[in-house]
Amino acid sequence: MAKQLAILHHGADIVVDAAPLDREAFVHFGDVIENPRPDLHPSAANRLASVGQASLPLDGLVANQGSAIKYQHPTRMANFYDQAPSGRPGVAVVNMFVCAGRADIRSSERPVTFPISVLERHPFTTQTFIPLTADPFKQYLVVVAPTLPPANADQALPVPAPGQADSASGRRLPGRGLPDLSRLRAFIANAKQAVTYSAGTWHAPMVALGSAGIAVDFLVVQFANGVGIEDCQEVVLDSAAGGRITARLRAPRPAKI
Repeated sequence: MAKQLAILHHGADIVVDAAPLDREAFVHFGDVIENPRPDLHPSAANRLASVGQASLPLDGLVANQGSAIKYQHPTRMANFYDQAPSGRPGVAVVNMFVCAGRADIRSSERPVTFPISVLERHPFTTQTFIPLTADPFKQYLVVVAPTLPPANADQALPVPAPGQADSASGRRLPGRGLPDLSRLRAFIANAKQAVTYSAGTWHAPMVALGSAGIAVDFLVVQFANGVGIEDCQEVVLDSAAGGRITARLRAPRPAKI
């Protein structure tokens, strides 16, 4: 069931329905990584395979001497740094983020106001967030936006060549434009779900849901080359007169690799 969430941009409200995260709803922005058959134990899959009746999603197969199910490529990493203007190659990096709770929406029957002042994207790499928690009640918020057509405001932003498709997922890269805030989307993910943002997908920094006293740990997997504007591009959202929202570019710190 969707939960109404008021996303606040420095005084300008956009109200969206924060829907439960699922693979189909998120397909234009990236991948949802979760067990596609949580009802199926490996021992049962092994019995089905022994009589030729195993039919598993994601080209699944029985592995580890019958003690596991292997679901193949629930997401794929993409590296477009060979097109980066600096010529510096991207290398695979893994970081950990410990995210404090920033909004508690479970106990409220009314829309919750949540401030978002920054959206970011990683134009030359996918980015995967993997929660590390055994608590099934922990949740996090995923906020994404489509990309507008290129304009003067974003002409200095380096991106891969326009029009090409990500060969791993088949998605077309979104190009150079700024985020389309009129089509902002919000999803509530649970602790059994990881999420991959496709290369170039505008998204909010990760938001752990719950009281300020809780925290959710994430492993973050991506490529990076240490050139700030190539690794991460940010827009700072400001409200102008009449509630109109404008975007102001801010240079992020270079990633440490």
